[in-house]
Amino acid sequence: MTQQVFFPATVLRGAGASQQLGKTCARLGARVLVVGGHRALAATESLIREQLQQAGVTLAGLEWTGEQCSISQIERLCGRVRDTDSDVLLAVGGGKALDTGKAVAYQAGIPVVTLPTIAATCAAVTPLSVRYHDDGHFHDLYLLPVAPAAVVIDSALLARAPLRWLAAGLGDTLAKWYEFRAIDTGRSDNGFASSSRANSEICFQLIQRYGAQACQTVAAGESNAALEQVLDAIFLFAGLTSLMASGAHAAAAHALYEGFTVCDKTREFGHGLLVGFGNLCLLALEQRSDAELLEAIRLADACAVPLTLAEICPDLSDDELNAIVSASVKAPDMANLPFAVTDADVHRAIRRVEALAAQR
Repeated sequence: MTQQVFFPATVLRGAGASQQLGKTCARLGARVLVVGGHRALAATESLIREQLQQAGVTLAGLEWTGEQCSISQIERLCGRVRDTDSDVLLAVGGGKALDTGKAVAYQAGIPVVTLPTIAATCAAVTPLSVRYHDDGHFHDLYLLPVAPAAVVIDSALLARAPLRWLAAGLGDTLAKWYEFRAIDTGRSDNGFASSSRANSEICFQLIQRYGAQACQTVAAGESNAALEQVLDAIFLFAGLTSLMASGAHAAAAHALYEGFTVCDKTREFGHGLLVGFGNLCLLALEQRSDAELLEAIRLADACAVPLTLAEICPDLSDDELNAIVSASVKAPDMANLPFAVTDADVHRAIRRVEALAAQR
């Protein structure tokens, strides 16, 4: 059976890595269209202009990616690639902006460079875009037959982002281990499965060791070796977990996130923060011991991940919660678990997590 794996061609990481942005783009083309979120563009525009000018590359335009990574926004930006005669796309920002940029570059037939400004997901490195409807509801997973041509991970830039985005990245990356372990049957001993298993565990070990210190560092607006280690987990080892598993490693934590997207009050709370809460619910669904669940709750707390529904939305109604739970049970990722899950099971898992969180 043929298996395709698409790796980023170049990864630059470390404090000041963005000082190589111009040279990186110049190796790929002569006209760069920059796309990103409003805040990301505002935070990086002067850097990007300076870098491209130094490298002798033309800035073809700066474009907002829109609120969602949606088909309509992707098509709009493909039009801008054509209108500006761009031959390189530079995607700047968080997961939705980077996912939009990757999809646009693929459909336009040009290489993409990703410059994450928040460490909320591994989207900067993966050949995958999570697409939403324009109203924010989850649409699908758009598998891309190409990974970014270059990824620039500047820890000094990422350290300036609010702590909640690092927390989101930690929650999302912890899911690599919790979810992989939940669906791993152990029957496959091929190299791809072994690599994905090993990288997912590395993600957990790095966050367990450095996560709390990295959060303290970012809260102070600083960068240090602990943050570097955590960023490697969020971007590189999490990305390798996904790449070697062809993206097939998600379970209940991501299913619960997909459930949260049906509710207006919770949809925009933050992908990784919602996944982080979902991790704890997954452990409860697996019937893991109170001691193990309390240990996971303490780690989540140290990483600024929400532990209760009230932290996500203090005025969630019963009807809204029922809709979230029902959607999560129906989500494709929930079916990856080796056992059936009902609405009642998810409600019980949430109540157990909240009860233990109160004891921590």
